[in-house]
Amino acid sequence: MFPDLIPGPSVIATTYRQLRKSREDAKDEPGAADFYYGEMEMRRHSKGWRTAERWLLQLYWLLSGYGLRASRALGWLALAMMTTILLLMGFGLPQDSPKQEATGTVPPGGGKVTFEIDKENPQNPTHDRFTTKRFEKALSATLNSVVFRSSGQDLTTAGGYIEMASRFSEPVLLGLAALAIRGRVKR
Repeated sequence: MFPDLIPGPSVIATTYRQLRKSREDAKDEPGAADFYYGEMEMRRHSKGWRTAERWLLQLYWLLSGYGLRASRALGWLALAMMTTILLLMGFGLPQDSPKQEATGTVPPGGGKVTFEIDKENPQNPTHDRFTTKRFEKALSATLNSVVFRSSGQDLTTAGGYIEMASRFSEPVLLGLAALAIRGRVKR
């Protein structure tokens, strides 16, 4: 009946922000978190899809519910880890561990010995990609990647890229889960 009297999402976001600030000043963390969620929802719905902020808010909401939903972040972390394990088992772990080979020459009558150490390039297996032994290696590499450590495993080229992507994305998800858990504990 009065369409011009209905406030838009940006006006409602400002109202939520003011309410959140008043709850924070009153040391009411649970109330402030509820208003924060509402504020972020209104911000997400107020912008056009072409803006980068809207996409970031959409991703933040999807991955962790604006840092308030630990189960969502942990669920994405578990999914990312399982995907990493499957990709490493299928494409990242070599058929066999590459052997090091040392060759050298000893000059007649003694003297300085020179060795050249070479290592074969890791090759993908032709069969039996999904075995228990390969699962254990992939699990070890994945768990190490969650905390930014290199697994030390010999990996194929694809495996190196899989591990790099895992070493970036999984700690981010772990951090979002920690942020949400910290918010719950503070309440």
